[in-house]
Amino acid sequence: MNFREIADLVALFILPVLIVGLPLYGLIRRVPVYERFVEGAKDGFTTAVRILPYVIAILFSIAMFRASGAMGFLQEGLRRPLSVLGFPPELVRMAVVRPLTGSGSIGILADMIKQYGPDSILVKMAATIYGSTETTFYVLAVYFGAVNIRKTRHALPAGLIADACSILLSVWVVRMFFRR
Repeated sequence: MNFREIADLVALFILPVLIVGLPLYGLIRRVPVYERFVEGAKDGFTTAVRILPYVIAILFSIAMFRASGAMGFLQEGLRRPLSVLGFPPELVRMAVVRPLTGSGSIGILADMIKQYGPDSILVKMAATIYGSTETTFYVLAVYFGAVNIRKTRHALPAGLIADACSILLSVWVVRMFFRR
């Protein structure tokens, strides 16, 4: 059994095990699972209302960045150095937008699916980048702002380093899995 077959087998069972296993574990530990879920949902709604101004601010900033043409300029400027590293220049937009916003990166992924087709290796790389990275700036702006943390200290560099590693590894892993 090779690595890909094992990964497919694990992927087949992971979601059902989580959906059944977590509530079952809570019941075994005598936790009122439904009541805790409802409590968490209420807290989530309150948090969503508190972070709304921060969400609007970051979405506005991203829209200005794209509308100014800075994204296209950045993509063209990085095309040659990234090609040397084996990083497809077509993924620059995803790599730049993903740490900023999830919805913007979904839009880029949808555009790539239309342009290259759902089975292209570029789309697989972009989807893997989407799934393995975090919206670092969004998280810092929204969640740190919601609890009034002004000095992020090491959170920003750590998040960006993790994103960069995830982006590069996404490209390499997809190449490894889908090498023909």
